[in-house]
Amino acid sequence: MDNPSGQVLQRAISTIAQVDPLIKLLQQVRLGRLKPTDAGVRAVTESWIETYERVLALEGLTRSGLRRLDPAPRVAVLVEIGVLASDHEAVARLSASFHRAMAVSPEEPEQGLSSHGPSGQGGLDAASRSDQRR
Repeated sequence: MDNPSGQVLQRAISTIAQVDPLIKLLQQVRLGRLKPTDAGVRAVTESWIETYERVLALEGLTRSGLRRLDPAPRVAVLVEIGVLASDHEAVARLSASFHRAMAVSPEEPEQGLSSHGPSGQGGLDAASRSDQRR
């Protein structure tokens, strides 16, 4: 990912992963070692939501990058195990932040498209792209 938007996306993913409650707490809650309502679980989850909102506001994220950052699947898991309620204010706020970011972000051109049309005939062919990666 040599392009600036790719670098921003990688930084965003890395930042979110550092505070991701699914990685740290999901197993513990499912095993019954922690309760979904425990203060520690709540604190980690709230920190994750706040971090996610800050990441969604980063300059340089494109719509395709934001699609990869969509919080909905992770929120659904947290709702499913009882860590968050679907009508929780923070869930609504995070969803609104995501949709707002999608509305204002630029669309990144599709890979392989060229000025010669959607077939990409004027661009590098697959073998040339493969050779350049080596």
